[in-house]
Amino acid sequence: MTDDANSMWGGRFAAGPDAIMEAINASIGFDQRMAAQDIAGSRAHAAMLAAVGIISDNDAEAIREGLLTVLSEIETGTFAFKTELEDIHMNVEARLKELIGEPAGRLHTGRSRNDQVALDFRLWVRDQCDATVGALGALQSALVGQAEVGAEWVMPGFTHLQTAQPVTWGHHMMAYVEMLARDVSRFSDARARMNECPLGTAALAGTSFPIDREMTARDLGFDRPSANSLDAVADRDFALEFLSSASICAMHLSRLAEELVIWSSAQFRFVMLSDRFSTGSSIMPQKKNPDAAELVRAKIGRILGATVGLFTVMKGLPLTYSKDMQEDKEQVFDAADNLMLALAAMEGMVRDMSANPEALRAAASSGFSTATDLADWLVREAGLPFRDAHHVTGRLVALAEAEGKDLPDLTLDQMKSANAAIAEGVFEVLGVDNSVASRTSYGGTAPDQVRAQVALWKERLA
Repeated sequence: MTDDANSMWGGRFAAGPDAIMEAINASIGFDQRMAAQDIAGSRAHAAMLAAVGIISDNDAEAIREGLLTVLSEIETGTFAFKTELEDIHMNVEARLKELIGEPAGRLHTGRSRNDQVALDFRLWVRDQCDATVGALGALQSALVGQAEVGAEWVMPGFTHLQTAQPVTWGHHMMAYVEMLARDVSRFSDARARMNECPLGTAALAGTSFPIDREMTARDLGFDRPSANSLDAVADRDFALEFLSSASICAMHLSRLAEELVIWSSAQFRFVMLSDRFSTGSSIMPQKKNPDAAELVRAKIGRILGATVGLFTVMKGLPLTYSKDMQEDKEQVFDAADNLMLALAAMEGMVRDMSANPEALRAAASSGFSTATDLADWLVREAGLPFRDAHHVTGRLVALAEAEGKDLPDLTLDQMKSANAAIAEGVFEVLGVDNSVASRTSYGGTAPDQVRAQVALWKERLA
């Protein structure tokens, strides 16, 4: 075996890895995605080494220029990644040595691949948190736009997928805005917690070189350096938090996707999805399938699977670094890619979809959706305890159902047959428009409440 075949490990090993070991050990096939983060970390490390006098300014400048050349080669697709060099860190370092010679060997002073990968991965996940928050904001904006247009459109609100009470289209859209706002807060909270710099903790115990960890942390946009070297190289909480937040977010997208699938069906006709996010059938020419929504609905499976996968990798590892942790990145990369794709698809569907106000109103006006309004009227105007009002309303629903009518279609005499205190004024609360207009409590479905929330969110998202 030649020295070149074993140059990574120096004198400790007499032979290089065989093909099987090389295949299982290499991560360059996926961790090359962290090239920009790896080079940013190396540039900050080199600048710090020069600032404290560990390497010369000339070496630092050579390293800086060489790393920029490597980054350019990677970005333009001319960089030759080599599996035998295992990972992005060694691929970059080897190419740097080809470009600048001996100074490249001084770059690794005071650090290890353990803190290097912890840094790169943390930077990558931090960037992904920012990208996800941006994509969530775009989807929220699309939902706010739908809410503004349909602030007064009446539709059925459901429990158990049964008609419950009338609500407004705008109110329903804004429910998802609030849901996604919690996702934004989770990613933002995770980002704040992960914003500690592990660089300089070296293999696990720190280093004897007089490095300035505050400088590298500051240069890389971190709030502080990590306080414990063992924890810094062993920690993957930041990736787990990202995946956990991604799983909750994907679940929210799946719920909205499910509603779009139902609403776009011929049985509901609540919405029309655009051709851009629908497909046809190979045999049934009338079909317009909500495939994009169905695929968004399915994404939770692989994102949640990635979350469970990484928890399983980490659960039994003693401190500090074990090679098991190489299995962290592919799952996070896949989950991040699929979450961003799902967010983009959902934003497009929401922006393009057309609601059907007539179908919404017709559905809201069926199923005795104003029964609660009748019960509330009996409490307010007739002085009945709510439980008694509930029973009276139930008898009237049964009467209307037996006659094939809705509550507003009953006569006053029929109403009085259930309770003599019922007067003509009851009909003022039984229409769906009156019902939604009366729900003026904060967070309610009244159009004025919806418009207030729309205005608030337009300002926030701006």
